[in-house]
Amino acid sequence: QITTVSGNEFLLQSDIDFLILDWFHAIKNAIDRLPKERSCTSRNLEFKLRRSSSIELLNSLDTESKEPKPEHRKSLIFRLNYSASDTNDRSRVKSRLKKFISRRPSLKTLQEKGLIKDQIFGSHLHLVCEHEKSTVPQFVRLCIKAVEKRGLDVDGIYRVSGNLATIQKLRFVVNQEEKLNLDDSQWEDIHVVTGALKMFFRELPEPLFPYCFFEQFVEAIKIQDNATRIKSIRTLVKKLPRPNYDTMKILFEHLKKIAAKESVNLMSTQSLGIVFGPTLLRPEKETGNMAVHMLYQNQIVELMLSEYSKIFGSEED
Repeated sequence: QITTVSGNEFLLQSDIDFLILDWFHAIKNAIDRLPKERSCTSRNLEFKLRRSSSIELLNSLDTESKEPKPEHRKSLIFRLNYSASDTNDRSRVKSRLKKFISRRPSLKTLQEKGLIKDQIFGSHLHLVCEHEKSTVPQFVRLCIKAVEKRGLDVDGIYRVSGNLATIQKLRFVVNQEEKLNLDDSQWEDIHVVTGALKMFFRELPEPLFPYCFFEQFVEAIKIQDNATRIKSIRTLVKKLPRPNYDTMKILFEHLKKIAAKESVNLMSTQSLGIVFGPTLLRPEKETGNMAVHMLYQNQIVELMLSEYSKIFGSEED
């Protein structure tokens, strides 16, 4: 989030970490090139990018209207910058947070006491499937059904971000095991549904492509001969645990339908690879080759979409 001294606010949002980092450096470099007389503005803008302090922001608001007072608009960023540098305030906040966290029972304890049910988001795929007695999470099926019903023709489907607050609300409903109806008007924005589905896969403790398979898939995509490359990917896919394979198959079949509508929704297999590559497969430990890995992740998803029938089809196919 960028807030200028004139009170204008800009929100840059992405699910991909390295893109966010690139944006930050690009904006920071632009700030650093500003004339000396605007150095105060540049420092404040850089701080706003680096850290957002909701406490100081609330203190600067009119307590009745909860909107910045006119005389405060131009100095809002400076107030944030100045307050955040107050070490005493920061120490008190840290102390309170430590006390709060230390008193909280663990998630495992709450689950054992029955106060919190097993979560759908953030749980291992096989545990979700075991709980539901299936090999594909019900939430995944519901999202795919909703998107295919009213989202295939939507421009930028899966690329455009939905409202994060509404996505988090949907996440809460799913985790509380409340009956989910994605046709309800509160989920009418299909980008909320696609955002929640991406969040589900992103929050898996182990991605849909298990960690132990990551390097094998990367080596397979590097193979020059196309027929051999497809055969290697197919062999690896067949070795996946049943919940991973079945979920992957239904997801890629769905994404293939999205790509088939490229002329309308402008989402090609390449675009879907960029969106889903980092979400579905990643190394267990990030290394300095993150940009290279990103390229391979995208290519793997793109190939599996382009050659879906050969990779997921029967041996006779």
